[in-house]
Amino acid sequence: MPDAPAPEIRFRHADEEEWQEVRVIGDGASDGGGRRMAVREKWLEFTPGSMTLLASWDPGMIIRKHGHNSRQVIYVLKGSMRFGDVECSAGMQIVLEQGMAGGPMIAGPEGVELFEVFMGDARSWSDDQADYEALLAEQGLRELPHAKLRFPDWMNYHG
Repeated sequence: MPDAPAPEIRFRHADEEEWQEVRVIGDGASDGGGRRMAVREKWLEFTPGSMTLLASWDPGMIIRKHGHNSRQVIYVLKGSMRFGDVECSAGMQIVLEQGMAGGPMIAGPEGVELFEVFMGDARSWSDDQADYEALLAEQGLRELPHAKLRFPDWMNYHG
């Protein structure tokens, strides 16, 4: 059996990473004058055992109630968001234990910037699609396509 790789210290600066649009909603207006909101993330660490990221949400962006296959810590750096029934402003920490679902999450009027840490498999799950679509429809919105994401090689994801 081969030896496990030696532990290492890794350094990464956020300025060296590119933003990726990971979720997009809008009214779908084809004339370019419609509403469009997105979540952008910089993945600083993304391994099978952990993930850290910076996230920037446009004002009013909505993410459905969901969970991850890991423990998740969210820290609000700037702006505000509603997480379920709780208003979260800069300085607020949110902890979701593995298997917990939370949300929906709605960015405040100035948007929100987050630092997120996942301890374990960061891939997400949700069983709330119908409620999410109804929430979007109430505001005249729907999910829109986003650019192809650049997943790490270990995920073997070709979607």
